[in-house]
Formats: sequence, C-alpha cells, structure tokens
Amino acid sequence: MRPILQCISPVDGRVYVERPLADRQAIDMALDRAAGALRGWKTATLVERQAVLSRAVDGVVAHGAAIAEELTWMMGRPIAQTPGEVRGFEERARYMIGAATQALAPLDPGPKEGYRRYVHHEPLGVVVVVAPWNYPYLTAVNAVIPALAAGNAVILKHSHQTPLCAERLSGAFRAAGLPDGVFQHLHLGHEDTALLIGDGRVGGVCFTGSVEGGHAVQQALAGKFVAAGLELGGKDPAYVRADADLAHAVETLVDGAMFNSGQSCCGIERIYVHERLYDDFVAGALELTRSYVLGDPTRPETTLGPMVRSSAAAFVRGQVAEAVRQGAAALLDPAHFPADAAGTPYLAPQILVNVDHSMRIMTEETFGPAVGIMKVTSDEQAIRLMNDSAYGLTAAIWTADVGAAERIGHHLETGTVFMNRCDYLDPALAWTGVKNSGRGCSLSVLGYQYLTRPKSFHLRTRTR
Repeated sequence: MRPILQCISPVDGRVYVERPLADRQAIDMALDRAAGALRGWKTATLVERQAVLSRAVDGVVAHGAAIAEELTWMMGRPIAQTPGEVRGFEERARYMIGAATQALAPLDPGPKEGYRRYVHHEPLGVVVVVAPWNYPYLTAVNAVIPALAAGNAVILKHSHQTPLCAERLSGAFRAAGLPDGVFQHLHLGHEDTALLIGDGRVGGVCFTGSVEGGHAVQQALAGKFVAAGLELGGKDPAYVRADADLAHAVETLVDGAMFNSGQSCCGIERIYVHERLYDDFVAGALELTRSYVLGDPTRPETTLGPMVRSSAAAFVRGQVAEAVRQGAAALLDPAHFPADAAGTPYLAPQILVNVDHSMRIMTEETFGPAVGIMKVTSDEQAIRLMNDSAYGLTAAIWTADVGAAERIGHHLETGTVFMNRCDYLDPALAWTGVKNSGRGCSLSVLGYQYLTRPKSFHLRTRTR
C-alpha cells in the first residue's frame, strides 16, 4: 500500500486533504513524459508559449475565491488576506510572461563582416520545482512560469501542507492547452524527492525552503553538474532612522513582522530604531499589535490566524521564553489574545525589548509572530547589527533621505534593500539572497538566466 500524504489543517486539527504519494514507477514515468514533451514545447515560438501561459493565469484567477478558501484551511492565513495571494500570483505571472520577450531575445554582440554571431538562450530541459507552504502560489510562480516560458518542462513537488496548489496549477495548465507532459506535479516524500532531483534526466532545480533542505538538494545533485536555485531562510532586519516618518514606520513594520503569523522568509524579524524615536516607536508598535484579532481564520474579522502547526508555535514560544530568561522583556500579555493556547498553533504576537545578539530571538530564524526591537545611536551601529547574521535576504531602511538609504544599502550584506517598505517582491527586480539565504536568482529578466543556458552561434557566411 502506498504511503499517504495528509494535510492537517491548523484551523481545527482535522485532516483536510489526503493523497497517495507517488512511487518510483510514477517518478520514472513522469520524467519520461517530461523529456518527451520537451522536444515539441521548446521548439514552439515564444509567442505561442506566452499565449498558453496567459490562459493558464486566467484560469487560476477565475477560481480565486475557491483558492483563497483552500489556502485558509490548508495553512491558516485569515480569509480576509488569502485573496491577496491570488492577486500576487497574477501580478508576478503576467510580468514574467511579458518579460520573456526581452529576457529570451538572442544576444547580439554586434556586426562582424562575413559572420553572423549571437547567443541563444537554450532551456535547461526538465526543471524540478520544490515549493513551500507559507506562500504556496507566490513561491511556485517565481520558477514555474518563467521555466515554462523559456521552453523547459516542469515537474512540481509542492509541500504536503498545500497539495491542492499543485493540483490547481495542473488543472489550469491543462485547461489552457499546455501539451501533455510539459507541466506535471508529483506528491512525494523526502527520499523520493531526492531521487527525482538526482535523476539524470533533470536539467535544473528550483528550491524554496529551509537551509537544511537546501543542503539536501545539493547532496542529491552531488553526482552531476546541474545548477540549483536555492531560496532559503532569512532573519530580515529593519532600521528606523531618526528622520523616519514614525507613523508609517510603525504601521508597515508591524505588518511586516506579523503578517501570515510571521511565517515569511522575508518578513521582519529584528528592528533597530534610532534612540530619538525608540520609545515612541515601541509604544506605537505595541498599540497597533494589541489591535490584532487572533482566532479562527475563516472568520472575516480575524487578522492573525494560527501558525501552520503546533510544533512551529512551540518553537517560537521557546525562543521568546529563552530570551526573557536572558534578560529580555516581553511587552505583550498573551491573555490579551484569548485564542492563544499552549500546545496549539494559535500563538499571540509578541514584541521584545532589552534584546541583544546573544539571544536566539535576534540571530536565529523565528518564522513566527515575534520580533525584537533594539535601540541604536548611529547608522554605523545599525549597519553592523544588520550585517551580524548568517542570513542576507532583505533589509529595510526607514528614512526621509534617499541618499542615506542608498549609502547604507551599499554596506548591507543582503539581496534586496528596501526604503520605507518591506516584505514585498517586485517582479521587475531580481529576487536573490546571500550567505545562508541561498544562491541564484528568480524574477526580473535576470531570473531567466538561471532557467536557461547560453548557446553561442558563430556562423561564417563568407568563405572567401
């Protein structure tokens, strides 16, 4: 009997979805179908590929209400917020479909008498995409759509927490007329995912997940020379300068730390505030966070849902308790949020002060609705603290001075520098990280470079 995938809903603890896991034979058949379908898909014109993908996006958007409800039940985000994932999916998908025209145009080095020369963007072949549960459509779209636009075949392995996302995408591509085998999904366990990634028919891998998972991908690829794009963890900092718009900083940073119950790789996990604004910032952040409604995410008034599972909430509770034992002050009383209950995924938000970098809450990924706030006296101190991390995905600066933001940004070890905003991916900009936040790049025209390989054509048109 084949093992069964079970999606346990954090809303009420019941089994929301069950699916049999694919076996080795199913993996082999999927790879054969992908390799066979690749030949026709890569030779289709870009315009033809773009048209199919655009219809598929239309299909996803048309089912937006049902998808939003599924997301709430599968991973606990409030129903008032899950429709935003479909809107974000559409924004990124349509941008990347359009960007393919520029990104995949042959590179012309200029004229040379008697020769025709150019660099063609060759698809990698069969690309495996491994997507996580926390933003299941927004992470998958970063790789799936541009990989297909570039002429690759794609096999998607989605998280066990969000299996319906893979099935929704398969249905949309099928209805849009994508040839059989060009896009497939497989529900797999860890061992068989490694088997799929390591297969010789796979030409590229796009992985979003933990640092541990990134190492597992690299190990699975150790026997062959295949590129892997790895989007991993984050401990993203924010710096509020003395000249910042205080009200705006409070509003956007609390949202950046608490949205999706803090379960975002680019969510705000540590905040450094100039001493002139520190007390007012902390007071404002407390007042705003107290207004959050923790509870049943299927209710429209809920603004903070459960974490994905009880063990994730227990991890955050442990980080907070440890920081308090080390001298930090936890400023929010969990009793203010009646739905908070130990042993469940329902976790009250928390703001901590008197923190420093000897505490895990300021150095280890939290991935939950808890954030530490430190007082700083200068840009230089803020830069040093922001860089004091094993991660480097995004960093955000609140200031009225664009020049200062750019100057500080050039000193930060990060993939993206924000000014007066956070926790957002602009599809026109490269999404990338440094240090333990990963390797490679997605989105923008540059993202296509990681889903294709250059093939040079050097054609001598005159022999005399």
